[in-house]
Amino acid sequence: MAEIILIDRLKDKIEFLRSRNKDLKIIATNGCFDILHVGHVRYLQKAKTYGNLLVLGLNSDASVKRLKGKERPINSQNDRAEVIAALSCIDIVSIFEEDTAEHFLELIKPDVYVKGGEYDLDNLPEAVLVRKYGGENISIPMVQGSSTTNLIEKLKKN
Repeated sequence: MAEIILIDRLKDKIEFLRSRNKDLKIIATNGCFDILHVGHVRYLQKAKTYGNLLVLGLNSDASVKRLKGKERPINSQNDRAEVIAALSCIDIVSIFEEDTAEHFLELIKPDVYVKGGEYDLDNLPEAVLVRKYGGENISIPMVQGSSTTNLIEKLKKN
């Protein structure tokens, strides 16, 4: 199981890991991951192939509510963190409060930043930040029809 690390301890953890392994290639991603589905799993497994340490920034409950609406999240941040941390491709999970992951990324300065294909990496603030310090941005195509919003709508209809 991956480590769940408080955001205020994340920078020290990453610096420690880098000091112990000069070949460490850190991949970062972020998101709400409210109801884990096959699209998430495939995306995270693919993300892990771009390096050897996958760090996931998880939007806090308050952040999800601001981004997705008052009925979200369905699952609490602690439950979401525990479920995501149980995936073998994840190494570290850290919850952040902001609506964007820029602060999270500034703390770890990943070698590779990965986002789903629905995001425009030319204009995404996180991708702009990663480019500024020389990191690589990678887009992974979405699994068609696989989204938390679609799952919630399907449940409402049934």
